[in-house]
Amino acid sequence: MILMLAGTSDARELALQIQDAGYELLTTVVTESAAKSMTEAGIPVRIGRLNADEIAAVVVEQGFQAIVDASHPFAEEASRSALEGAAAAGVPYIRYERKSVEEPTHPLVTVVPDYESAAEEAAQRGGVVMLTTGSKTLQVFVERLRDVPGLTLIARMLPRRDNMEKCEQLGVEQKHIIAMQGPFSKELNIALYRQYGVTLMITKESGKVGSVDEKLEAALELGIPTILIARPKIDYGTVFSEFDAVLTALHTKIREEII
Repeated sequence: MILMLAGTSDARELALQIQDAGYELLTTVVTESAAKSMTEAGIPVRIGRLNADEIAAVVVEQGFQAIVDASHPFAEEASRSALEGAAAAGVPYIRYERKSVEEPTHPLVTVVPDYESAAEEAAQRGGVVMLTTGSKTLQVFVERLRDVPGLTLIARMLPRRDNMEKCEQLGVEQKHIIAMQGPFSKELNIALYRQYGVTLMITKESGKVGSVDEKLEAALELGIPTILIARPKIDYGTVFSEFDAVLTALHTKIREEII
């Protein structure tokens, strides 16, 4: 039986392939919408974050043979918990991570290491800033940017109640919120940038599946400078970006455990 950290569209597809390969599987996700997506695909799921100790306990209690971490590239805390939990429970850890886009060298693109650096860079530039990194780190940007003269922050995020509540708590006005479910085409990105008069876009390197290409291409076509937040640096051990490679690793590691 396999415990899998999921929640993204490509993680769902990987989960289906693991099931089709004959493995019993339980996925873990954070949101109700992600759980619904798994359930509709016929994939067993549980909702809620697990720390390292909780993951280790679940693995031992339910007899999981391996952990597949297919969480979002920026779900740093979840990946660290999975790594530590797997080590504590003595089971193999396998990391699947969607492929990175080729790091752009365009003069309009500035690559920064983290959210705080992105907020600081935006503060220096001002103008109309569209934030497309979601709600999790919204506070970092609001606290740094709300008092910058002449700067307007447009926050784009999923249309969830908790996101809207967070915006209200942080003082983000409704007219500065774009609550939409992606993926966003290049054409839709262009339309949104034009509608809001965006002069700077902030995104993170989520990978091709995360539609970062479309965000970048749209911004560059309009001549809009972009701040790109690099992926967190985590030592996963071996990382796979292909489903077949994950399945091969599962077969190998579980066979080794049996032997």
